[in-house]
Amino acid sequence: MGNIHLHERRQFESLFRQEQIDFLDQRLAVLDAFLQTEQHMSAEELQSVLKPQGYRFELNFIEETLELMCRYGFARKNLFKNGQFSYEHRHLGQHHDHMVCTKCGRIIEFEDERLEDLQMEITQGYGFHMLQHRMDIYGICDRCISERVHRIPLATAKAGERVLIRELSGGTSSRLRLMSMGLRVDDELEIITNYGKGQLVVAAGNQRYVLGRGLAQKIIVEPE
Repeated sequence: MGNIHLHERRQFESLFRQEQIDFLDQRLAVLDAFLQTEQHMSAEELQSVLKPQGYRFELNFIEETLELMCRYGFARKNLFKNGQFSYEHRHLGQHHDHMVCTKCGRIIEFEDERLEDLQMEITQGYGFHMLQHRMDIYGICDRCISERVHRIPLATAKAGERVLIRELSGGTSSRLRLMSMGLRVDDELEIITNYGKGQLVVAAGNQRYVLGRGLAQKIIVEPE
C-alpha cells in the first residue's frame, strides 16, 4: 500500500473511532479493498473484489460503508450517463476530470493544468468565485474505435456522433423515403438521441429528423 493510501487508512480509522462508527474492522476491510483499486467501482464490483479475500459482506453493508466514506471525504460518488453509480478515491488536494466511453463504459481519468488555469481565468472574468467543478467528456475510446467496423447501420450510432450517409440497404422504397425527407447519400448527420430502441432523432444542418428504427437500420453510415 502506497504512502498516500496508508495515510488515508490511518485517517479513516482515527476518524471513524472518534465518530464511534460501528463494525470498524469490517469497514477497514472494505476501505483496504477500495484503496487497492485504481479505477471507478460500483458496490457490486467491490463486493466481487472482497469475496476472494474471504469477506462475504452483504451488498447493503458495502454500500453503507461507501456512503460513509463519501460523507467523511475518502471517496466520491459519481453517476455517469450509463446510469450506474460508481465510486472513486478522493485524495485531498487532488483533482481530475473524466472521459467516458459510451460504448464499453470505460472511464479514463485525466489532469491538465492548462485546462484548470483556463477555467479559473474564465470564472474570474465573470466575477465568479468557483468552489468546485467537474468535467465529464463522453465519446468512444480508442479500444472501441479499433474494434469497430468502418461502416455501420445508423441505428447503432451513438448520441453525439457525427456520421456521413454512405448507402441504403433497403432498396428503392427506402431510398425514395429518405429523399422525400430531404436526406441523401453523403449528407452529414449528427445523432441527437438514440436510446437503443424506438425512434432516433438526427440533425442535418439546422433541421431535425425523426427516423424509425427499421429505416435507421437500412441507412449505412460512416463515422466522420
